[in-house]
Amino acid sequence: MKQNEAPLAGLPRRAGQGSGIARILDDLGPFRRRAALTMSTVSLTLRIWRQAGPSASGGFETHALEAVPTDLSLLEALDLLNERLIAAGERPVGFEHDCREGICGSCGFLVNGQAQGPQRATSVCQLYLRQFRDGDVLTLEPFRARAFTVLEDLAVDRAALDRIIAAGGYCSVNTGSAPEANALLIGRDQAARAFDAATCIGCGACVASCRNASASLFVAAKLAHLGQLPQGQPERRQRARAMQAQMRAEGFGSCSSNLECEAVCPKQISADWISWMHRESWRPV
Repeated sequence: MKQNEAPLAGLPRRAGQGSGIARILDDLGPFRRRAALTMSTVSLTLRIWRQAGPSASGGFETHALEAVPTDLSLLEALDLLNERLIAAGERPVGFEHDCREGICGSCGFLVNGQAQGPQRATSVCQLYLRQFRDGDVLTLEPFRARAFTVLEDLAVDRAALDRIIAAGGYCSVNTGSAPEANALLIGRDQAARAFDAATCIGCGACVASCRNASASLFVAAKLAHLGQLPQGQPERRQRARAMQAQMRAEGFGSCSSNLECEAVCPKQISADWISWMHRESWRPV
């Protein structure tokens, strides 16, 4: 990777004081500040989809970021760009984020056509600029699916996934207060399978990567993590039918086994669960 050793020329500053990361550097001690100012940097060109609202027309805007530290995430690079835009009186780039730790599933967009970017098992909040070469052009655009309406720029409405969960992704059986932990025996392998499926963060990357905009991997993961445990058995078939019916009602497509969903999933959930899901609907009561 070609990297520069240069001061943070890309950091915006307002008259008389630092701004953003530049202000943080001002608060560091002399040794840490000297190390930060000589860190590896990279210059990038961002082609960003800009769309003011769901009914507005959209298009790409190009912005250059010069000498940005490679230890920044892509979202932090967008933060820097937004500081510049706000200082110039322009509308900042809209994108979703929350924990920025790859846990919540709030963030997500296409980076050069790839959902969540080029690094496997990584969401965009954990995608660092050291993954790119100096001079790279990054095209950033929102997830594309009929069920995902663009709200603003890179942010889409993923409420359709919430409605699928509301259709049956829970246990409604009243089991009373929490039982003693060892009262219900669950094997190690059984618990591990349930946990693997439960790691789904609902980011929607599987939908965005599928040529049919299918939510099958998302629905399969939500069904599987309940279907592997004793608590999920009473409503198992009913849950599978209800959630798959809601998936179709929301306008998601069908699975055609291209496995792109598995390839882009930041939690590496196996597409084998999709076959398991299809069998669930026809389980005997």
